[in-house]
Amino acid sequence: MLRQRIITAAWLAPVTLIGLFGLQGGAFALFTACVVLLGAWEWTNLAGVQGRMARLKLVALTALFMAALWAGGAAFATWPLWLAALGWAVNLYWVSRYPYKREQWQGQATRLAMGLWALLPCWVGFNVLRESGAVWLLFVLLLVWCADIGAYFAGRRFGRRKLAPRVSPGKSWEGVYGALAATFVLAVGFALWQPMGVSGGVILVLMTALVTFVSVLGDLFESMLKRFRDIKDSSNLLPGHGGVLDRIDSLTAAIPLFALLFIEVLSARVAAL
Repeated sequence: MLRQRIITAAWLAPVTLIGLFGLQGGAFALFTACVVLLGAWEWTNLAGVQGRMARLKLVALTALFMAALWAGGAAFATWPLWLAALGWAVNLYWVSRYPYKREQWQGQATRLAMGLWALLPCWVGFNVLRESGAVWLLFVLLLVWCADIGAYFAGRRFGRRKLAPRVSPGKSWEGVYGALAATFVLAVGFALWQPMGVSGGVILVLMTALVTFVSVLGDLFESMLKRFRDIKDSSNLLPGHGGVLDRIDSLTAAIPLFALLFIEVLSARVAAL
């Protein structure tokens, strides 16, 4: 498994970096759309859709939604990001109440709708951040990676109090604190690097803390759906790594929220300096 994991990472990492930072405009949107559509394929499994053809039709429908967003200019709009913020507030309620409120979302149609409000705004957020400058896309990616690393090591060393034992027994509150500590250092470093001023740096630190919490929620949300379906990985598309969703679950929550906060709160501050 470790050998397969290394082999997959060896080709996946450069392809991802080239796609995210070497492409712009329509080419970038197409690249990220392909990633999102792979996630949509896996989401049909989380929703319990049976049959390859039925799943392909649902992925094609997702692609049509994305094409409509692009054609209507909404691929760079803020309203899908506001919908994402509302959707993740609902997801927080469901994760915190699992399994007691699962009757509210366990229907197949509802779980498919969950996928739309998780994946489509994530794609929009990617586009918004790339249009705003590659540095902010880099920041939110580093934020999620630092949160994962901080949570892993703090959880292993200090983890005592369970975060959501019915959803993901391995996660602890100490891991969350480790994630917050790691992303705090990242935010301070970025605030010193970018000409943001003191107030801009404080805003970035506060934004980072909120997005860190939400990135943890993205991970828990997919874990909840996998636990409900009694599956370990969302697919075998990435040998040794589980599925695509296993790699981007935190991003589905972090990207749209950070993009929204950046546009509504931070961009004016950055532009004024």
